Amino acid sequence: MTGMLDGRVALVTGGCGGAGRAICERFVAEGAQVYAGDLSPAGSMGSDSHIGTFVKLNVTSEDDVKAAMAAIENNHGQLDILVNAAGIEMELTVEETSLDQWNKIMAVNVTGTFLTSKYALPMLRQSTNASIINFGSYDGFIADPNLAAYCATKGAVHALTKAMACDHGKEGIRVNAICPGYIDTPMLGQFFPEGVDRETGLEEARNVHPLRTIGTPTDMANLVNWLASDEARYATGQLWVLDGGISAQVQQMRF
Repeated sequence: MTGMLDGRVALVTGGCGGAGRAICERFVAEGAQVYAGDLSPAGSMGSDSHIGTFVKLNVTSEDDVKAAMAAIENNHGQLDILVNAAGIEMELTVEETSLDQWNKIMAVNVTGTFLTSKYALPMLRQSTNASIINFGSYDGFIADPNLAAYCATKGAVHALTKAMACDHGKEGIRVNAICPGYIDTPMLGQFFPEGVDRETGLEEARNVHPLRTIGTPTDMANLVNWLASDEARYATGQLWVLDGGISAQVQQMRF
């Protein structure tokens, strides 16, 4: 690797999950001191010693977020990169979604991004390389069926990203969001109908993309790493779509 993040300190929420883990691994390889914030070290992909330092973090808890920021400040006195990768999905229409379910997904996907950003800002202001990278989705632009609440949360994250970029650009803090499409993580399997095996589901997913492939956590980590680096010094307030072209086309009839 290039060492492009040497000397920087990063916090990645959802850092023990599929995409979050890949981002942590890439940041470590690039020389950063990394904190992987998650509910447990195992996450959805099992334990790994190459993701940096685990910090217990429920992003919906203001106390947890404050404690994580205090630990980073006590250990390093700085924070340069915040990646808001924690998120959940629910496959439900509005009518099928209970108020408790609505509140839960909003709490994780939107309030979690708000809380971590809010309490990271004091340290980020002191950095000369401050970058926040949020997790949006192509579902924040167009909608998949039966994902009403999820789509709503990602649209909110997109708007919040632009607002924070406008508010904090004068403080030298860049704020962007990546907007992935189909990524080969455990969450993708939730899209497959009951009874469809993984390989059949993956093949169908590939075939709806112009590139005839789906993304990987490494693809996401590559874009996040660039947005965290000096190479992206002029990039802020943007929604970076990473979806293999799926949102560029109208779905075609199959014969």
